[in-house]
Amino acid sequence: MSFDFELDRAVRLAAFKWLDMQKAMLGDVLPRSILETGFEFNGTQVPIVGPQGIFKPKVLPKIPLSITTIPGGPYDDDLRDGASVILYRYRGTDTNHHENIGVRRAYETQTPLVYCYRVMPGSYVVSYPVFVCGDRPGQLTFDIQLDDEIGLARYANTSLETLQVEETTLHRRYITTTAKKRLHQVAFRERVLRAYETRCALCRLRHGALLDAAHIIPDGEPDGSPEVSNGLSLCKIHHAAYDLSYLGITPKYKVEVRMDLLEEIDGPMLQHGIKALHGQSIALPKARKDRPSSTRLEVRFEKFLETNRSD
Repeated sequence: MSFDFELDRAVRLAAFKWLDMQKAMLGDVLPRSILETGFEFNGTQVPIVGPQGIFKPKVLPKIPLSITTIPGGPYDDDLRDGASVILYRYRGTDTNHHENIGVRRAYETQTPLVYCYRVMPGSYVVSYPVFVCGDRPGQLTFDIQLDDEIGLARYANTSLETLQVEETTLHRRYITTTAKKRLHQVAFRERVLRAYETRCALCRLRHGALLDAAHIIPDGEPDGSPEVSNGLSLCKIHHAAYDLSYLGITPKYKVEVRMDLLEEIDGPMLQHGIKALHGQSIALPKARKDRPSSTRLEVRFEKFLETNRSD
């Protein structure tokens, strides 16, 4: 089958435009059901994802449209923070498996793909355009770089004959590192809010747009990994109050408010929104594995006490 570059490019650009619309309506996390349905292109339905992690819809002649990572799945893709690429595992161990050949063609032609990262069963963070920037047959991995708008502009306006693999640039390394950090943040927020049934652990507010996933041990510190047990679902006011040590949470899940705030006379927000929480228990996830780590809470609460002693 000959490679119809113009058809391939038209389908991909239509896919990116359709995904833009879905994210504008639904946010950063998209349901798999929508991705499986996809969009219509010239009377043909084009899914974004399928049963395989490396997925090529029938309308595309040779190169896959999307690649998917499922954390803890059979293919342990490497998304470590700080690294300038994602190491995406081959399908199986046959370097010439047709799916691996498809990704290799994407590398050779610098064809952009969609990268889907499962944050929860049925929910995915979708990044695009992503480019294959390396092929490591000895390690059975491809190097993937994320969200390259400059690369997309080049792809959208260049003929196939002039597209070729370029040396990795500082620009691509930077945007991949930044995009991976954001991907982890979105995934962390989704998992924490789901665990707390989309409500603030302190005031029980249920408006998702007003909720954050707060780290107990801050991101980047030892033991500050993006696990649900290192997170709290907090509304934006209580997240700020927690980060500023206006209030703390004990290892036994009790709220303590700074003494000077308890003695302060102010408006109803301070009285009902913060002072009234003193001594109250926080709402907890139903699943024990998702509940805040007592060890991490103890470390964070000690810092709260130190801050108040120093004040």
